[in-house]
Amino acid sequence: MRADQLAGIGDEAAMSLPAQLGAIGELGWRAVELRTVDGRALADLDDASFARVRDAVADAGVRVVCLDSRIGNRSRPITDPPDADLHELDVLAERGAALGTRAIRVMSCPSGGLPEPEWRARVLERFALLGDRAARRGALLLHENCEGWAGSDPDRMLRLLDAAGPCLRLLFDTGNGIEHGYDALTVLGRILPHVEHVHVKDAVGGPGRAEYVLPGDGDARVRECLRLLFDGGYRGPLSLEPHLVTRPHEGLQGTDPDAFARAGRRLEGLLAELAAPGAGVR
Repeated sequence: MRADQLAGIGDEAAMSLPAQLGAIGELGWRAVELRTVDGRALADLDDASFARVRDAVADAGVRVVCLDSRIGNRSRPITDPPDADLHELDVLAERGAALGTRAIRVMSCPSGGLPEPEWRARVLERFALLGDRAARRGALLLHENCEGWAGSDPDRMLRLLDAAGPCLRLLFDTGNGIEHGYDALTVLGRILPHVEHVHVKDAVGGPGRAEYVLPGDGDARVRECLRLLFDGGYRGPLSLEPHLVTRPHEGLQGTDPDAFARAGRRLEGLLAELAAPGAGVR
């Protein structure tokens, strides 16, 4: 792996952008993934606030690898009209261009109480619409193995890719299987050629009772996932999302300022192990 693959989701470290960029800089990393700033989603910032974000990122000399959207997430069931998702895609495509990234993280919509056949049909229709809009906006959508119709099933992920076309790829999160009740390594083996972006976290427990731990200390088989990715030729971002004390999308704001750095150092240690002679990772 390359040193420039290491990134972090900024609001996992702090709410304010200066503190987010400071946490990335403390690790010596040069890439950030943006989700919220001061508790507000990036797409909801007014133009002046976004201009300050753009300037701060440029001044820090940090590369933006992805913008994390609310498209298709837990707050937007498939029974909602597509307007909010399309608007957010438009805003983030424009802001991503200003920040130097095409990548926008998405999910595939809660069911809203629909039976599976109708849920499936509506999701595939929605993603055909999103894929077309992304193509026209120059964006690349990254579907995460988290919530929604295709969140945990590799066959559904592949169907989603077919529906949306070339402007959709996959984002693989090493730790989501613990919370959502599936073996992430098995899923990764099925989708590996389509993975464009990676989140790194680890956990113990199970659905509804996941407890997040340092990468490599849990049951998500993070080492094995990273080995499979590297052996399969993955050279994209490894974006740290430790979930240890701060999870803004769940309203959890921690008070341990060193947790993000500890997780980052642990990830660096795992990568050093995998790169050691005989480890089988180039």
